[in-house]
Amino acid sequence: MAAPFPRVPAQPEGHERHVRESVLMKVTNESHPDKILPRDNEENVLVTSALPYVNNVPHLGNIIGSTLSADVYARYSRTQNRNTLYICGTDEYGTATETKALEEGVSPQALCDKYHALHAQVYEWFQIGFDYFGRTSTPKQTEIAQDIFLKLYDNKYLEEHTMRQLYCGTCERFLADRYVNGICPKCDYDDARGDQCDKCGQLLDAIELKEPKCKLCKGTPEERESKHMFLRIDTLQPQTEAWVSEMSKKGHWSSNGTFITESWFKEGLRPFSLSRDLKWGVPVPLKGYEDKVLYVWFDAPIGYPSITANYTSDWEKWWKNPEQVRLFQFMGKDNVRFHTVIFPSCLIGTKDKWTLLHHINTAEYLQYEGGKFSKSRNIGVFGDKAKDIGVSPSVWRYYLLSTRPESSDSQFVWHDFVTRNNSELLKNLGNFVNRIMTFMKKYEGRLPTLPKGTMLRTDAPLPTTGDGTPFGDLVAKFVADVNAILAKYTEFMDVGKMRAGLMTMMELSARGNLLLSDAGLDNTLFSEHRPKCDAVILLATNLIWALTALVHPFMPATSDDMLVQLNAPPRALPKDHAFALDLLPGHMV
Repeated sequence: MAAPFPRVPAQPEGHERHVRESVLMKVTNESHPDKILPRDNEENVLVTSALPYVNNVPHLGNIIGSTLSADVYARYSRTQNRNTLYICGTDEYGTATETKALEEGVSPQALCDKYHALHAQVYEWFQIGFDYFGRTSTPKQTEIAQDIFLKLYDNKYLEEHTMRQLYCGTCERFLADRYVNGICPKCDYDDARGDQCDKCGQLLDAIELKEPKCKLCKGTPEERESKHMFLRIDTLQPQTEAWVSEMSKKGHWSSNGTFITESWFKEGLRPFSLSRDLKWGVPVPLKGYEDKVLYVWFDAPIGYPSITANYTSDWEKWWKNPEQVRLFQFMGKDNVRFHTVIFPSCLIGTKDKWTLLHHINTAEYLQYEGGKFSKSRNIGVFGDKAKDIGVSPSVWRYYLLSTRPESSDSQFVWHDFVTRNNSELLKNLGNFVNRIMTFMKKYEGRLPTLPKGTMLRTDAPLPTTGDGTPFGDLVAKFVADVNAILAKYTEFMDVGKMRAGLMTMMELSARGNLLLSDAGLDNTLFSEHRPKCDAVILLATNLIWALTALVHPFMPATSDDMLVQLNAPPRALPKDHAFALDLLPGHMV
């Protein structure tokens, strides 16, 4: 998969580097060079995005809702020199996989192999830098999921019930939730699935549907009895709710995530079945349940620790280490309740010391030109086709993040896609970097010495330059503005407001353009007011280096290209939001 860190550009022959080493980004784990593990006495950040389901191609809404958003935060975390691990993978068990495999005439494993590879290719093209991209159909998944299940059983949080289910006589099988379609009993939507209504969002049991039909043969199923293990999540509610009350504030959960979670508690949690009459899944580890598997929504979030376990045998240092690790999870709003209620309840019920969610970041839906993405109707842009359009991944990432549906649904609009690239990226960021890099030819690529007496402190008077121009005030205002923008950027990004963070990054670039305009950077300034020109070049070039750290989370390849032009290594964000001359006089770009 894409590398999580920017590459360190090769130093051209004769191009010396003069950089302040203290601002560099840590790009290796010194204690464990092969695997990223938590470090003592440091901030350790564990990032996950909702595991994409394996039976289809991700579209742009899927990408911005989870994997891309998590990637941005993980990259941002690294620019703060926080020890960070980003884990993801494909969710492969359950009814939907069985159904799709039947449609395609292949085994579930063959289907998963096909789509896992396809997902990996899509994310790699979008430059999503997982530290490890795994899958849930592994022995580690079975081991960890069964362990959690048995601990819930031993701790008396599971109980057996006989339930009536739909049985298809034609197919000679109990029909799991997604093998059934019908009319929603809550809102009368006529194409509700057996596990959830796509219109009103209510979780359902297939037997609740009105006029149910078997998806496989289109016949009408009958009701029969089957025994299952139920999670007493109602018994766990007080513990889970108390944890949510504390952590939603401490972890600055997104407002939609908090609202969805609290709404579920208000309704009251009800026991639900943790087993299904399927073959493709983690076997239920109890006598008498040999023909059943674990419910996919119990099983799927366990993919986070199991995928980590496939990455490192020391996975518990991340997942059973709440004192040292903070967990950040990114997803669309339809996945919230499973990550804030069901999964934490299951972990709490084991009575083990798990690393529980610190911050959940929830996206609304990205629509396509006023409607919904639809693979079957060929509506929208899907990940495997984006690269064929011939537009850089950086431009795709910029547009998706600039329209990220953080508090309400947003729209992908082709005209807006073109306009934002031309009017924002090129005219703002592109113009600023290109103008300075071109002007540096007058200096033969070497940063000039700072004019004598010029200072970059805002808490002391700044003298005029040697030619008598009141340049000190311009510098003071520039530095103060840059520091304020850096502080605002960090404030937004720390709580996962990425769209605002992106706009703040562009605001910093615009402030660079304003500096050039206010100072009057041109050939005359170079030839007739050299001390002032030197100072402007030093300030602007250093702003570009600082900008690479802000650009990196959103457009890593663009940040890399800027570093190549600067002949500089990856750097961290300015500490304490204090802009300084970290590319030193004498540095060769």
